[in-house]
Amino acid sequence: MSKPSTQNSLFGLPVIVAALGYFVDIYDLLLFGIVRVPSLRDLGLNEQEVSAIGASIINWQMGGLLLGGILWGVLGDKRGRLSVLFGSIITYSIANVLCGFIQDTPFMSAPDLYKYLRFIAGIGLAGELGAGITLVSEILPKELRAIGTSLVAGIGLLGAVVAYFTVEIFGDWRIAYFVGGGLGFGLLLLRIGVIESGMFTEVSGQKHVAKGDFLSFFTNWERFTRYMKCIGIGLPTWFVIGILATFSNEFGKALGIAEPIKPGLSIMWCYVGLAGGDLASGFLSHYFHSRKKAVAALMAFSGIFSIIYLYAGVNTPFALYSLCTLMGFGIGYWAMFVTIGAEQFGTNLRATAATTIPNMVRGMVILMTTLFAGFKTGTLDVFGAFELTVPQLGVIGAGTLVGIISYALGFYSTLTVPETHGKDLDFIEE
Repeated sequence: MSKPSTQNSLFGLPVIVAALGYFVDIYDLLLFGIVRVPSLRDLGLNEQEVSAIGASIINWQMGGLLLGGILWGVLGDKRGRLSVLFGSIITYSIANVLCGFIQDTPFMSAPDLYKYLRFIAGIGLAGELGAGITLVSEILPKELRAIGTSLVAGIGLLGAVVAYFTVEIFGDWRIAYFVGGGLGFGLLLLRIGVIESGMFTEVSGQKHVAKGDFLSFFTNWERFTRYMKCIGIGLPTWFVIGILATFSNEFGKALGIAEPIKPGLSIMWCYVGLAGGDLASGFLSHYFHSRKKAVAALMAFSGIFSIIYLYAGVNTPFALYSLCTLMGFGIGYWAMFVTIGAEQFGTNLRATAATTIPNMVRGMVILMTTLFAGFKTGTLDVFGAFELTVPQLGVIGAGTLVGIISYALGFYSTLTVPETHGKDLDFIEE
């Protein structure tokens, strides 16, 4: 199916709109991590409650991402990539505006309302990246796919920087949520001119082809292993973001840094590095003619600096924030990882795969924070059902344990997943 050349280029409307969409997505996704401490303090919580309830709210948001990934992924293959881009942004934009009005109500406390709204925001945020990467992957020529998706992520990830400075400039976490919602509604206007993927249009007319069947990832062993390995590749990224950066204030204390560490600043610098790494990953893949080599190189880079972060005796905020930037660069294979997920599967399952895979990884943060909190204190809370006594490893030891598991699974998955560089995407899953 022929497509207009302007839509078919690196700087065509689909790439620009996908990049701006991911920019807004990241702004809203990371905003709670940036305002976690000041917003919860403003709601009257003490330091211990800020840590415990903050982790709970993060888990609710990640749970929303997990559920939303399935919802939007299935809709993307059944109804089209553009339907997801519109529906998801409306959902998370409304949720973010409402977050700016959070307060105690007669029927619910402010922290409870906060976690439910972040859950709804998570559902909305789950659709943006997968649908955008799928659309760009299917519209661009295969020789430009890696660079195009890297441009989407590299530009989009700067949303974290804007989120941080929005909070700093306005000095009010509520205004930051209003800005996020406003950016989302503004983005809807840009989406009007974007065309649907030709590959999806062709498949949508084939009534005999099963589309968006999420359960099909679990009914065929070979397809299941491909799917799980795609998830495994992404685990180190959210270990760095969800543990080392988000809880950097706790790591700073454990490392003996006298000046308080701001988690929001750690996250911002992590995403500055991540944006640079994502831009580099596409060119590395192009140079190596391999997705796997590019990802493995960047993963090793982030692993080395994660060890330095934990064990090199960091003793100044500058050194810690610098390491966040370097670790962020190393996990800058995020767009490449989502692209690999999209390229592994046929057109009838591609949006489901590309949308659920990154959100499965984000959902794994629930397990990561549970393990981190449990081994930090010596009491592992198993989904609120019961508690287990485990070795008390402290902040550094608990972080190390979660990191070992994340990187072991990440490297194994990267080295054993099928290579997809230069793969023709015009096929379906039987």
